[in-house]
Amino acid sequence: MGRTNDQGGFVMSVRVRFAPSPTGLLHIGGARSALFNYLFATGQGGCLILRSEDTDLARSRLEYEESIADALFWLGITWQEGLRVGGESAPYRQSERLDIYRRYLEKLAGLGYVYECFCSEEELEAQRQDLSERGESPRYSGRCASLSEQEKALKRDQGIKPALRFRVRPGAPLLFADAVRGTIGFDRNGIGDFIIMKSDGVPTYNFAVVIDDLEMKVTHVVRGEEHLSNTPCQLLIWEALGFTPPQYAHISLILNSEGKKMSKRDGDTSVAYYRDQGYLPEAVLNFLVLLGWSPTGDQEILTLAELKEQFSLARVSKAPAVFDRDKLDYMNSCYIRSRKGEELAELLLPFVQRAGLFADRTSWAGLESREREWLAVFAEAVKERIKTLGEAGQYIDLFRGAEIRSFEEEAREVLRGANARVVLEAFRRMVEAAPALNQMGELNQMGELDSAAAAAKTMMKQLGKDLGLKGKDVFMPLRAGVTGQMHGPDLDKILALLGKEDILARLEKTLSL
Repeated sequence: MGRTNDQGGFVMSVRVRFAPSPTGLLHIGGARSALFNYLFATGQGGCLILRSEDTDLARSRLEYEESIADALFWLGITWQEGLRVGGESAPYRQSERLDIYRRYLEKLAGLGYVYECFCSEEELEAQRQDLSERGESPRYSGRCASLSEQEKALKRDQGIKPALRFRVRPGAPLLFADAVRGTIGFDRNGIGDFIIMKSDGVPTYNFAVVIDDLEMKVTHVVRGEEHLSNTPCQLLIWEALGFTPPQYAHISLILNSEGKKMSKRDGDTSVAYYRDQGYLPEAVLNFLVLLGWSPTGDQEILTLAELKEQFSLARVSKAPAVFDRDKLDYMNSCYIRSRKGEELAELLLPFVQRAGLFADRTSWAGLESREREWLAVFAEAVKERIKTLGEAGQYIDLFRGAEIRSFEEEAREVLRGANARVVLEAFRRMVEAAPALNQMGELNQMGELDSAAAAAKTMMKQLGKDLGLKGKDVFMPLRAGVTGQMHGPDLDKILALLGKEDILARLEKTLSL
């Protein structure tokens, strides 16, 4: 659990944890917390623990727990202990640790820190309202702290099951050093006695999380700023048990474009959403780490290895971070452009399948070699124009089929130009006579598509020479006549993947307008 420093002293190894509640998909904010913990532990040669805080019995689902672990794995965040991998502190689900919590509850009770509370929700709300009207902070009045055994027996006879409260003893302010925010203090005298075990025997978050951190020897707690208000209650439990709490680090909130905290109501807040839209995991991870942390230099596109080397809590900002979707899109497009040929094609496969292409194939390995070649050329053709893998599907119709789905008005205007018909008719004759194009795009007889694209480019240049026209006077009518659009991927690659028959069919339709 530790190591020896240069002076021969014993130093506890860094142990951090990510402990989501499995009541939904992994939220972007949770993913960032997991990432910060992962990078911090990795940089310190430490251990990341994955736990499940599943004591919300009504809302917790095993499938959410699995989806959270899958999302972390997709991002490239791995853990050394916890769910799926085990460890000496097992089990790692709170619902399976109830006996452990009861043991510590008995210890606190023996020290005089625990008492039964029989107050109903209505009574508690009335107490809060009374304090608010008097201008005081809402907190428990302590009504049940001095109940006699006879009074408690009467409550039980009425069928009332008590919750258990932690007795907050008066004392000095609670101070702790936050690794991000500096020294923070709380007035313990204004906290009020708080529940640590609900009437159904399930521990509350503040109690269970302290016991888990204690049992698992967690040295640092890196979590969102929203947990800052929980810290005083947790410090009181650490103090009562007689143990030193871990080092806390509360990272800033993530705000939406309107400057409000991102929530599930914003819609696009889960990691799964961005995965399904075609964002690359390394792009999402790179983007997330910049939400509240700054690298040592100006470079923002960083590999995971570089992030591990540079990350430190000292460079985590206290200021809220804004989720800038445009920046994420830009970063994702950079990562897409860095992928080559078949590597990118394999990533694109699930997304072009959604558009109906190769839909009957179960995997990349299930494609035939000529189909993989087609998809690799397609990937190279569109990668400069897509921000996400999911956007590739909109280009499929440009590269396949005898039909032009529609003609943009700008394309129609070009086709009405003086030389447009001359260019299209001359190109049609070239395609009909060109043996180099005989097999372009035909999936049952596919040849070297890169060579076909080069042949198409040569033909277009030769067409300009033959007609005595400048480049745009040739390329613009050809693009309009073959695709119906004036902008898009390289025309030579479109021609290569279409093939002779589809090119001629499209030209025939255009010339008939």
